[in-house]
Amino acid sequence: MDDSLDSKQKDFVLIIEDDERLANLTREYLEANEFRVAIEADGAHGVERILELEPDIVILDLMLPGEDGLSICRRVRPQYAGPILMLTARTDDMDQVLGLEMGADDYVPKPVQPRVLLARMRALMRRSDQIESNSGAARLTFNDLLIDSATREAWLSNERIDLTSAEFDLLWLLADNAGRVLTREEIFSALRGIKYDGQDRSIDVRVSRIRPKIGDDPNQPHRIKTVRSKGYLFVKDV
Repeated sequence: MDDSLDSKQKDFVLIIEDDERLANLTREYLEANEFRVAIEADGAHGVERILELEPDIVILDLMLPGEDGLSICRRVRPQYAGPILMLTARTDDMDQVLGLEMGADDYVPKPVQPRVLLARMRALMRRSDQIESNSGAARLTFNDLLIDSATREAWLSNERIDLTSAEFDLLWLLADNAGRVLTREEIFSALRGIKYDGQDRSIDVRVSRIRPKIGDDPNQPHRIKTVRSKGYLFVKDV
């Protein structure tokens, strides 16, 4: 398949999957839904292909020959800010948590239901626009912390913070609602377009990753506080 298709209007997806049948079926379904699609079967070329093609979204299998999905995600994150949707055949929560800690934005268990995959992809890709359109400000400042939704960047003491796309979206959502407790249900609805099932730990993992980046003590956070049995509170003035 030619990766350099001419239709620039269509969103471009890179599937990194060694199961040829699954990859081709996914490609056919996505192409029928107006996506451009490229496939890479060898994990050893995963990072190279992501950086070369710069897709709008990456669908990344966890178990790959050459290099596994966790390693690819960790290595590519400093240079690729787009959404990464991880596929996993395992039901172990630790695999999902590790994927999120490495920088994945979401995960879908195998066997993959095409409609579910498409819905999760679209939710990831429209998430940032939804957050920004619902906000009345383009830049938020809290003492030495500055968050800019236009550039999708944040700075602490004039030093740029290294945030994944998903981490920025969560930080902006919390900061834009500073002083108000956001429940996990509200966060899931805003960021992922799905209902919170009461067990998914992805938001908690991202909060734990964001805290040290914005100068928060993970053991005694002063900026992003956990409100027991409810959700999270971004403190206006520290």
